[in-house]
Amino acid sequence: MQTSKSSLPALTLAAIGVVYGDIGTSVLYAMKEVFGSGHVPFTQGNIYGILSIFFWTLTVIVSLKYVVLVLRADNNGEGGLVAMLALASQAVRDKPRLRGLLLAVGIFGTSLFYGDGVITPAISVLSAVEGLEVVSTQFRKYVIPVTLLVLFCLFFVQKRGTGGIGRFFGPVTLVWLLSIAALGIAHIADHPEILWALSPHHALGFVFANPGTSFIILGAVVLCVTGAEALYADLGHFGKAPIRLAWFVVVMPALTLNYFGQGALLLAQPEAVKNPFYMMAPDWALLPLVLLATLATVIASQALITGAFSVTKQVIQLGYLPRLNIQHTSVRDTGQIYLPFVNWGLFTAIVLAVVLFRSSSNLAAAYGIAVTLDMLITTVLTFFVLRYGWRYPLALCLGATSFFFLVDLAFFTSNLLKLFQGGWFPLLIGGGVFTLMMTWKEGRRLLNEKLRSDAIALSDFLESVFISPPTRVEGTAVFLSADPGAVPNALLHNLKHNKVLHRTNLFVTVRNHEIPWIGLDGRVQVQALGHDCWQVVIHYGFKNDPDVPGALKLLRGRGCDLEPMTTSYFLSRDTVIPSIGSGMSPWREKLFAQMHHNAGAAADFLNLPNNAVVELGSKIEI
Repeated sequence: MQTSKSSLPALTLAAIGVVYGDIGTSVLYAMKEVFGSGHVPFTQGNIYGILSIFFWTLTVIVSLKYVVLVLRADNNGEGGLVAMLALASQAVRDKPRLRGLLLAVGIFGTSLFYGDGVITPAISVLSAVEGLEVVSTQFRKYVIPVTLLVLFCLFFVQKRGTGGIGRFFGPVTLVWLLSIAALGIAHIADHPEILWALSPHHALGFVFANPGTSFIILGAVVLCVTGAEALYADLGHFGKAPIRLAWFVVVMPALTLNYFGQGALLLAQPEAVKNPFYMMAPDWALLPLVLLATLATVIASQALITGAFSVTKQVIQLGYLPRLNIQHTSVRDTGQIYLPFVNWGLFTAIVLAVVLFRSSSNLAAAYGIAVTLDMLITTVLTFFVLRYGWRYPLALCLGATSFFFLVDLAFFTSNLLKLFQGGWFPLLIGGGVFTLMMTWKEGRRLLNEKLRSDAIALSDFLESVFISPPTRVEGTAVFLSADPGAVPNALLHNLKHNKVLHRTNLFVTVRNHEIPWIGLDGRVQVQALGHDCWQVVIHYGFKNDPDVPGALKLLRGRGCDLEPMTTSYFLSRDTVIPSIGSGMSPWREKLFAQMHHNAGAAADFLNLPNNAVVELGSKIEI
């Protein structure tokens, strides 16, 4: 995405709200969890060491890895794990076994996104509302109900879209960041010596003096980089310059000032460790701060929900999930979408997380495994893009990624210690989604193989049909087919039952590709088959919105003009019958059959006019 000088400030402000909402609210719980874990003795040297570790974790993981390195790996201007996966798989397309392995790893990473998507809103909103306990212990019993109410309202308004309130995300988050920076400055002014913790020797000294403890607390330190993946995921929305400017000018300084302010507070008042963030505020500012924190965490959660909708749509386009009901919430911005199934599925899982864990500290134990594994997968995929996609020398590729790989690996293995404390929860969700994705992909492969084995060559079939042609009726018939060159089942059923053939016939195959966008100049391929019959292939990237009638308009002037009022669309509605044989295991075949049965209507997904669609059913055994 190119940005002009005039748009750069506006895009930077928007990026602050969407990209940095999650990491911007990590100050609510990160420091509290490190010292609240009980692993770190409460001494001045340890406070300096932990602050230094926080600062250099932000520097290495966010500033160097994501902002400097990973943002370079854009896929036609798009970012995110799906875009990175597409880049990596394209880079090794001449190595099928390696490509298959990378696809599986990347899809597993995408599945983990949903596990992270459950924990992040739960821990963010709950930690904000827990500020009520600091205002008064009488409010403790209201923390869970208020959290659930806030989350319900957030998910309920999703169907209305975020176009109206989205313009406030940037300003509200900016106010939040300026507020936490001001809180930090106030306490740093009382103890300016805390700024010595910026020196890396404090971090290294703590690690060498406490190697075992350092490894254990990495599982809590990682909380300070929650949402780092969003920098890359939102690349296509804002571009590199606004994301980098927002980080270095606003977000990182605000986070650093607040963390160091919390450290200064702990030097003066060790008892503030129970909730150092809220204890920074004067009594008169506590309630407004709770309200502002709740707004900030809602915005952070909104960005993640929107990301879940976008990622799900991309995964559907890549063929790893069945069609789902996708509703567009804006007539101007096609990127604003709403998926009811994903929305309420996420909400149900988040409510379960809040009720099950009941506090941000307990949720912190569940957080980390999914996000650090995603970070590790991103680093691995980046290596293959650098080495095989961009053809950089091996030594340079290893030098650029091996350090980050070791850092990510250290964080991931530390978080594995939390597996039985709650880390199993996001892994369970991610594993469940991964099973669904791989079952759907394998099931579609088996289904297509079955269809191809039973298929009749279209050219030969048409040649035999026109030896003694059936009655031709006026109008155009569009037959949707998964395999170009094969006779669609819908055509066979139409000839069998209606015994007619339209004056013009188009055999259309929709192809989805592992690149984000395909322009109109590459949208359609057409081949004349004779007798006013045409073979058409329509191409889409995984971020394009499928629109078959819109694509077919591009054929105007190429010999097969379509009149919308006289065009009918014929689809085959296949019913999958699981059978004992060489396919998947029986339970996966039954799962695939159920997913296939419940998939959204192809007519809606392809934007076909409802009053011009004819569906003809058939049963297929796999």
